[in-house]
Amino acid sequence: MNQITVPDILKSKNKRKLAMVTAYDYSMARLVDQCDIDIVLVGDSLGMVSLGHEDTLSVGMREMVHHTKAVSRGVKKALVVADMPFLSYQAGVNRAVLNAGRLLKEARAGAVKIEGGTSVTPQVKAMVEAGIPVTGHLGLTPQSIAKFGGFKVQGRGESRGIILSQARELEKAGCFCLVLEAIPPSLAEEITKSINIPTIGIGAGPYCDGQVLVINDLLGMNDDFTPKFVKKYSELSATIRQAVSAYASEVKSGTFPGPEHCYRDD
Repeated sequence: MNQITVPDILKSKNKRKLAMVTAYDYSMARLVDQCDIDIVLVGDSLGMVSLGHEDTLSVGMREMVHHTKAVSRGVKKALVVADMPFLSYQAGVNRAVLNAGRLLKEARAGAVKIEGGTSVTPQVKAMVEAGIPVTGHLGLTPQSIAKFGGFKVQGRGESRGIILSQARELEKAGCFCLVLEAIPPSLAEEITKSINIPTIGIGAGPYCDGQVLVINDLLGMNDDFTPKFVKKYSELSATIRQAVSAYASEVKSGTFPGPEHCYRDD
């Protein structure tokens, strides 16, 4: 099967739902790519999921290039989209283009994702003009949690119209896709109907053109906190603990390795 492209994603609008999931390493990327996944997102959420940070702000270009390289090696079918980390694009248009270019040239991503609305449209335009496909991200943008005062639902009250306007601006700037995070379903539906590019929801209800979840949340690998919008399709944390505990027990009791795990003398 041919690899999914940006034009394929654009053509999906009003025709089929898109499934996006995150991945941060080669092994997981290979597994999710064997499923009916359209887009694999190398999210800066890796700062929390893989590196143990409290938020995404500590992630830089070095980490994003490193992890995107690994994911790109494992994906043969889906479109790989890499997050642009905090301060990789906010400091100016030229810096944004150069950093986005690294994610395509060095890390072999097929597109990048950028957070924000009106303030980042110059960067989006410049990246698109340079031949770099861009996914937008509105609503709860994790890189802005200091401004929001934490991980809080967006798009209520007067901010509703602002987010709708920003969605249109991002489409006009050249985004081929738009992630909507933690906003009311009615607003997500209004945005989805008012723009001609696909919307991907995460905590934005069922009316978007697709959905995205963090792979560790989907697989039930995080016992600390489960966001309201997450559905666990497995409980791997318990399975992993059971397997590793059984291994440790057998090693300490001397029952592993057994004869079947050993090489013969001849």
